[in-house]
Amino acid sequence: MSTLRPIRVAIAGAAGRMGRSLVEAVLADEALTLAAAIEMPGHPALGRDAGESLGVITGVILTDDLKVALAGADCLIDFTRPAATLAALAIAVRTGRAMIIGTTGFSPEQKHEIEAAARTIPVVFAPNMAVGVNALFKLAEMAAGILGEDFDVEIIEAHHRHKVDAPSGTALRLGESVARALKRDLAAVAVHGREGITGEREPSSIGFHAVRGGDIVGDHTVLFAGMGERIELSVRSSSRLTYATGAMRAVKFASGRAPGLYDMQAVLGLQ
Repeated sequence: MSTLRPIRVAIAGAAGRMGRSLVEAVLADEALTLAAAIEMPGHPALGRDAGESLGVITGVILTDDLKVALAGADCLIDFTRPAATLAALAIAVRTGRAMIIGTTGFSPEQKHEIEAAARTIPVVFAPNMAVGVNALFKLAEMAAGILGEDFDVEIIEAHHRHKVDAPSGTALRLGESVARALKRDLAAVAVHGREGITGEREPSSIGFHAVRGGDIVGDHTVLFAGMGERIELSVRSSSRLTYATGAMRAVKFASGRAPGLYDMQAVLGLQ
């Protein structure tokens, strides 16, 4: 039997859709223990057990005091909103706690704040932590390098009606992977949707198309369209647990790690 102490995990946004999946994943992993569950001030779930919605009593009560919550944790997981994530990151830096960030929709300036924080603490920052999606990042980059300039690239993503940013962080990361392999500047060649008389497609462009509706967890496809053949690389997530399971791997990777900014490619050894 191992004598190692379980890694103590705090979860921000623990009463939300993704937060509940994260709580479930921590409880299912013997190497981890749920140390704290945090929600925003005024949230109706405050004061309740973090496992109540799962039918489990954890003994961890939802709180809005992040500083106190982190005192008993080794690592914070945050899949909330950019402003809330950055506020939590500042506290993680002051308390010396590792942080796992799955939030999307950051501006370039906000990403610089994350980079600065990673000089003090280990930060795993990824737009999507699902293992299959991260395999897709690698496969899309490899395919683009093989297929080269003869194939047009379009990226299609679909998410639930509640998602507030588009295109998704995952779609943008796929675009970055393809652009890197093709030696293109994504900001210069990205085309977001099309309407009206657009003229012929620019050969170097990388298209993005966002679908929003229902309860779609997350679908992503990279389409390479050539003359006479078409290649599609797709991943479809049917449960948020795929993201949560990947986040658990990130927690274990970050535990005891030197300060630095890491992504899931590093966590999975794909770099």
